[in-house]
Amino acid sequence: MTETLPWRELDSGTCSIARTMAVLGEPWTVLVVRDLLHGVRRFDELVAHLGIARTVLARRLAVLVDAGLVETSEYREPGRRARREYRLTRAGHALRPVLLALMAWGDAHLDTGAGPPVVVRHEGCGAPVHLVEECAEGHRLAASDRVRSTPGPGARPAPVGTDP
Repeated sequence: MTETLPWRELDSGTCSIARTMAVLGEPWTVLVVRDLLHGVRRFDELVAHLGIARTVLARRLAVLVDAGLVETSEYREPGRRARREYRLTRAGHALRPVLLALMAWGDAHLDTGAGPPVVVRHEGCGAPVHLVEECAEGHRLAASDRVRSTPGPGARPAPVGTDP
């Protein structure tokens, strides 16, 4: 039944983007993931590098841990109390293309004229990394190519009483 419904009649809360934004959509969350991807793992280092309030960071890390994107491990420096270190899980590392896409968009549309502040390179050969959109048949898509979203098996009709 949902495979014939137009987009505006589908429950937007079941959309994968909506579910992802429920985890990543709060201010600072994507930047916390970015720093974890770059190896900043300790709470105090994250606070210092991001310039984030400790309470905000604690809440963002708790959400990421609960969502299975970050795991913690204990460490202890000599003469100090035990502390937590934060590392991305496999699901957290799978966000790399999302961050690369955000970075590419910012480079293209928010450039100050100085060029990109960061260039991500393939460690094996040193070449810059570029994201590529392609269909399952291997056709590369240009920004001007049209695409269409169709309801998938997890789509649900919009709840009754919502105004499309």
